[in-house]
Amino acid sequence: MLKTLKIGIASLLLAGYAFTACSADTEMSELKSGTQNYYFNPETGSTTGDGTLVRPFKFLAHISTLRLNPGDSILLAAGTTSPGSIVLKQVHGTAENPIVISSYKPAKLSGNQRAKIDAKGAANGILLENCSFIEVSGLQISGNAGPVKMVDGKIPDMKCGVLVKTSEAGVFGNISLSNLVVKDIFYEEEGYVRGQDEVRSANGTQSYGWGIRFINQTDGALLQNLKVEDCEISNVAHTGLKFTGKGKSIENISVLNNRVTETGGPGIQMSGVKGGIVNGNTVDHSGSNNDSRKWGRGSGLWTWSTDNVIIEHNSFLNANGPGDSAGCHIDYNCKNVVVQYNFSANNAGGFCEILGNNHNCAYRYNISVNDGWRVKGQDGAFQEGKVFWLSGYVGNQRQPNGPFNSYFYNNTIYTSPELVANFAVAKSSSGVLIVNNIFYIAGDSKLVAGDQYQPEEIGSTPIPNTIFENNLYLSDSNWPQEVLIQDGSPVIGNPEFRNPGGLKLEDYFPGNADLIKDRGMEIAKIPNDSIGLTIGLDVQKDILGNALNGMPDLGAIEIQ
Repeated sequence: MLKTLKIGIASLLLAGYAFTACSADTEMSELKSGTQNYYFNPETGSTTGDGTLVRPFKFLAHISTLRLNPGDSILLAAGTTSPGSIVLKQVHGTAENPIVISSYKPAKLSGNQRAKIDAKGAANGILLENCSFIEVSGLQISGNAGPVKMVDGKIPDMKCGVLVKTSEAGVFGNISLSNLVVKDIFYEEEGYVRGQDEVRSANGTQSYGWGIRFINQTDGALLQNLKVEDCEISNVAHTGLKFTGKGKSIENISVLNNRVTETGGPGIQMSGVKGGIVNGNTVDHSGSNNDSRKWGRGSGLWTWSTDNVIIEHNSFLNANGPGDSAGCHIDYNCKNVVVQYNFSANNAGGFCEILGNNHNCAYRYNISVNDGWRVKGQDGAFQEGKVFWLSGYVGNQRQPNGPFNSYFYNNTIYTSPELVANFAVAKSSSGVLIVNNIFYIAGDSKLVAGDQYQPEEIGSTPIPNTIFENNLYLSDSNWPQEVLIQDGSPVIGNPEFRNPGGLKLEDYFPGNADLIKDRGMEIAKIPNDSIGLTIGLDVQKDILGNALNGMPDLGAIEIQ
């Protein structure tokens, strides 16, 4: 389990204070003695202010003159907009007394307005560099273009709403970002049009605006214990929330109950991460192309070179793009990534996508609705959408490798009569378990031979260490006969969903109890796999939170 980020008493008091009426001459006496609150108000502050509630600072640039100590707070006036950015370097709180960045409510302000930062022309709305024990909450951050000013003698090649990074060796982290609104982050001016080939590059090659980023690519540095909770990220040029580590230099992340919408790239992405939980988030319209400055491609969430992460109870909706752009996909070089209890719908790229050199990854107890609708060759698409894809891709011009020991069980998959459900299984795969799933394919289905950047050949040698049996299909043609692996004991019939095609979990409650109740099989380790899943193969509840009793049912919902 992840280490719990400790929240200091000062922060808890601030959270209650930030939107509570107070008089202009009231200091926050309830805070621990010895701590200092610095107030900022662009409307009533002055360049000669001393940062008190009565004489607040006017400009955020004054932060660079402060000597912040554990327990100190930077408080922005709610209902105002401060231009520029907050920059903290080498600033450290403690577990008991973190540094707090939040807001306060000036006298005579009605309503629950946020304090806003307008980072137009700045590289970041908030920068935390080589920092520890910082809590940021209750602010709104935007940054719509503007000539980006030089930082350390050079012009930055990106703009971020919030950027947490390292630039020297050491252990940093214990950073909490909560209840933030990050929106309208663009590097280029409105009207800028990206070239057609930009979206075909792996992650984009040009300058973009990003929502929230954590970056640790410094030798000898560790960035750990990072929490992003109850934030709204929308309308950014590239990725909404991104973690970028070197090796496994980012440890223990918590991504909880956020809403990420209309991002030009992926909604959430992590690389070089070890240990984490992604729970309760909604990602909608990743890969958006409604602004010519956006990248226009992106899965709801994807991982690369990441270990030991649980992705659960999220909604991944309406991902768009000519390649990838699944609801949630596991890119190559990952271990022990478990995708469970998620709702995935209308994602162009598909539902299950596990690429090469992945070990012991799983999709279980998820519901997928009309995923994989993209058609290769239409609207610039260079990959077919797919319901289920095991790919050996590990980079261009490299021999396909794996994936290894992929677990896929108790998922419910629905595709409408208008869609063609595509399937692909690379011959480089080794170790596959596919059991207890419901494949309700109302239309046609077909095999796709890989179609990553370089097409994979259709193999003729059976994939070793395969357990493929006891899945329910609407018809015997739902799983294409050309796919390398075939169900050894398929079940054919109609699960009688409550509302097939609906966009609620309850729509996929099966009415055909005789066909589904206790008809599942127990999940065992794949032959020659000594690990299984590090969190265990058995589960206690279904996607709705119902307890599992007796033998497993088929699909993601247990009939009570």
